[in-house]
Amino acid sequence: MKRKAEDEPTEEPLKKKPSRGLNGSSHFREGLLQQAGEYHDQYLISEPYQHGVIQNLLDSQLLRKVRTEIQDNLSFTPKETDIYKIHQSGDLANLDGLEDSSLKRLPSLLTLRDALYSPAFRDFLSTVTDSGPLSGNKTDMAINVYTPSCHLLCHDDVIGSRRVSYILYLTDPDRPWKPEWGGALRLYTTIAHKAKDGKEIKIPNPDYSVSIPPAFNQLSFFAVQPGESFHDVEEVYAKQKDSKEADDENAEARVRMAISGWYHIPQQGEDGFVKGLEESLAERSSLQQLQGNGDQYDKPLPAVRQYDNNGSRREEGEEKTGGEDEDPLTEKDLEFLLKYMAPTYLTPDTLESVSATFGDECSISLEEFLSLKFSTSLKANIEKQESEILPSTSEDIEKAGPWGVARPPHKHRFLYQQASGAESAGDSVDSPIQELLGNLLPSQAFRKWLQLATGLTLSSHDFLARRFRRGKDYTLATGYTGDESQLEIILSITPSSGWSGDEDPGVKDGNSAAKQAEIAAESNDKELSKEQVPNAEEGKDKEPPKDQVPSIEDGKDKEPPKDQVPDAEEGKDKQPAKDQIPDTEEAGFGGYIAYMASDDADDASSNTGSNDGVEVPLDLSTGGRASKPSTQKPKPILNKADPAVYQAATDEEDDGVLFSMQPSWNTLGLVLRDKGVMRFTKYVSCKARGDRWDVLGECGVIFGDDGNDGSSGVEDDKEEDEEAERLVSSQRPDLTFEHEESETEIESSESD
Repeated sequence: MKRKAEDEPTEEPLKKKPSRGLNGSSHFREGLLQQAGEYHDQYLISEPYQHGVIQNLLDSQLLRKVRTEIQDNLSFTPKETDIYKIHQSGDLANLDGLEDSSLKRLPSLLTLRDALYSPAFRDFLSTVTDSGPLSGNKTDMAINVYTPSCHLLCHDDVIGSRRVSYILYLTDPDRPWKPEWGGALRLYTTIAHKAKDGKEIKIPNPDYSVSIPPAFNQLSFFAVQPGESFHDVEEVYAKQKDSKEADDENAEARVRMAISGWYHIPQQGEDGFVKGLEESLAERSSLQQLQGNGDQYDKPLPAVRQYDNNGSRREEGEEKTGGEDEDPLTEKDLEFLLKYMAPTYLTPDTLESVSATFGDECSISLEEFLSLKFSTSLKANIEKQESEILPSTSEDIEKAGPWGVARPPHKHRFLYQQASGAESAGDSVDSPIQELLGNLLPSQAFRKWLQLATGLTLSSHDFLARRFRRGKDYTLATGYTGDESQLEIILSITPSSGWSGDEDPGVKDGNSAAKQAEIAAESNDKELSKEQVPNAEEGKDKEPPKDQVPSIEDGKDKEPPKDQVPDAEEGKDKQPAKDQIPDTEEAGFGGYIAYMASDDADDASSNTGSNDGVEVPLDLSTGGRASKPSTQKPKPILNKADPAVYQAATDEEDDGVLFSMQPSWNTLGLVLRDKGVMRFTKYVSCKARGDRWDVLGECGVIFGDDGNDGSSGVEDDKEEDEEAERLVSSQRPDLTFEHEESETEIESSESD
């Protein structure tokens, strides 16, 4: 409950620069500071790496007062990047800069901060962890609030001068936290590998090994160890609608409030200060992230295959003549493609429209891409797999079936399949997913179609089927490092609904595959809409809707005022923090794929996957943004510091999204990706209705000496169009083509 004005403390204003030289021991549990040796012994034998947990750290009455002050006086900012989703206060180090009138509203919080960084407790923690002297001048702490769907993915906390990480929990003291609510600190084991140069590289396992649930007045801590102290924070789970506790559960119960931060090495003027050590540590941590990330131990490794050059490229020195840039689709090609693709996308007019739009935007989304017959079979197969319970460990999953588990988790985690190789041996593939990987996508016929649709000449391909499990999987943002742009293909094949906050009647839960097939059939029979393939001439000068492409004004290089703790006096009329934290029950489920621009291609090309945060715009994280490309190329807000110290973009700043796709059924996305462009797939929330499924492809592009790709797109030749129509009609006699002002109407008497 909010404190009334007449209830405010009347004592003298607190000093703005309180001394941290006081012992501070009176605020801790009686006798705790004399038990350093006992906790040190426990710390040494802890696994998977050395860490400690102290119950009842402080006087409980002090912490209760701290909770009340936080709820009554502080506001929180929702923050989301590729690596986390939280609500956070400003940096509590800035408490000293508040006016006396504000400080007197936060006396317990100030007391707590000074106790945690007092000489007595720093000496205690230094003894327990063998970390050496810890700074009392450099405080680094913030209040983080996790509501349902909030999470923090795997990272190692290695940044600059940090020596010890800690979390002090401020959960509801009157309603103990239940482990099944999530929110646990989870620690990962590592496997040591010896690199070619003889140096040891530690790679975290995809599964955590230790889970530490939150508890009021509990301190969890560990020494920051490069390449070893990998951890995450489990998603806080929303209560189930049919849960027995739903009726009586306190609305605030699943609010995981905690103060988290770091102890740093001594600063100049403090005992234990070593000149140049902080700079050396910062340089070393950067080098370890850039050079020692053990890419050769990643799963899956790239499986790039070259296309056969059977006429799609001219020989060196051969003159280009009209009509030679692209091999036309033959009758055999069309017969093959019609087994997998909707006939809409094989007509010349549609291909020309797709090519024109892609040429303008360098990206496009195509709905209802797969044919009705094949997509129905594929959906049935995926839904069957989702109905089966997967083994609990990555090792058992890989033993049980065709799926591998992507790793390491500080870069990505998901289930994957690559082409089995059965198709090259002449054997039939055993699933629709393998048909995509082994038959359709790497085929010369599909290569020709891609070249016609994009105007590019393709040299190689690498296709990967992915399954992102609810409550587990994601990919963190990494930059593309190639010197030449590459074509990326995202075939979204997620059958479940609700990802973007909309109810699609075609994919509602409970609909049978047959019913969904009927809806898909109706879509296939209709003319391709402008929303599916926009007319480049009509739309290229139009300003995109504000909810799709944020306005880009000045101020994109401004630093947001995140390090300011809100003035308590100014905010005294605000509702308590529990009312300020947005309700996340209706938020998106994650699972979207996003392409983000980068300020610095060299920075963005780092493939560390750890401790970097790429800002996620609110309309993207909640599913409010349509899966359409941006017509602009803004720059993102990149935070190279750490996911737990996040800088949110202001309204004037640019969100950096170049292209995004929400999980959906039967949608193809094409993106021409330049060097440095970041890509990630957001963590899939446990409350999603199903897993995210897709096939990701990466295709090499051949560019000519003039910087062009060496092809001119679809030839506007009437004879070729008529020949293509004849070939399609020979395979689908139920289709007729009516030409009017270069637009094609496709009429079908019955569905395939």
